[in-house]
Amino acid sequence: MTYKEWLQIWLNDYVKTSCKTRTCDIYAQAIRQRIIPHLGEYELRDLTLPVLQQFVSGLLRPKDGRALSSNTVNGVISIIQNSLKIANNLGYIENFDANKLIRPKKVEKKVECFSILEQKQIETHIKNGKKAKFYGIIICLYTGLRLGELLALEWDKVDLDACRLSVEKTCYYVKGRRIEDAPKTVNSLRVIPFPKQLLPLFRAMYKARKTKYVIESNGEPVSVRSYQESFSLILKKLKIPHKGFHSLQHTFATRALECGMDVKTLSELLGHSNPTVTLNRYAHSMLEYKVQMMNKLGKIFA
Repeated sequence: MTYKEWLQIWLNDYVKTSCKTRTCDIYAQAIRQRIIPHLGEYELRDLTLPVLQQFVSGLLRPKDGRALSSNTVNGVISIIQNSLKIANNLGYIENFDANKLIRPKKVEKKVECFSILEQKQIETHIKNGKKAKFYGIIICLYTGLRLGELLALEWDKVDLDACRLSVEKTCYYVKGRRIEDAPKTVNSLRVIPFPKQLLPLFRAMYKARKTKYVIESNGEPVSVRSYQESFSLILKKLKIPHKGFHSLQHTFATRALECGMDVKTLSELLGHSNPTVTLNRYAHSMLEYKVQMMNKLGKIFA
């Protein structure tokens, strides 16, 4: 059996029956674009450790000069390891050597956030525009919601009396089809208190609601791409350098640390698996806070 044939079986019988739709789509794309062109015609028994390691090295140092990120390569390695482990369990291959592959070091993506001045410009523009659809941008700045979580948020998950919202779903699009699913991890299921200063925005949106969704446009849910494009246009109009929508969450986290929020609380609000993830991602944002604390400590010497 060729690896290409086995990957199709693995996807259909083992991945699709146990993983979310989005995960299946990500795996299928990586298999189609990264793995099959190089390893698809190999017989399973010929996928030795040297063959696999050479393939991984090729992804990191391709001849055309377009190297993949270490995180992307690690994702491809996980597919190879998981698929070949099942093949080994079923007796299609005698030895499972893929677990010995040397992985590239994981690199934490650079965190980009808006300055306080830029943040105020964005907030003022949206409030003056009085388009309820864009109030979601401000909500993200003060709750740390991800885009999919924002667009899947329904009014029955927002408690205006207690000033809190519950994150139970996210949304994404596959070939133009909207899919709503549970968040990626169990930690992403969370309750987020929001500042009482946001109540006027929420109440205005609730009063004008036409659907069950907090973010809507002409009585319809808003797509991820449409909202991203609208956000980009706002930045362009304000002449603020472009940053992805995820920068809103980074901005929320940075402002929270600047206000003195402890890392454990921030980690839970962001839906991270543990505070270490938060520390690694936002260590640079804590530098100013560290300086303040060290100067406070220095007063003992004075």
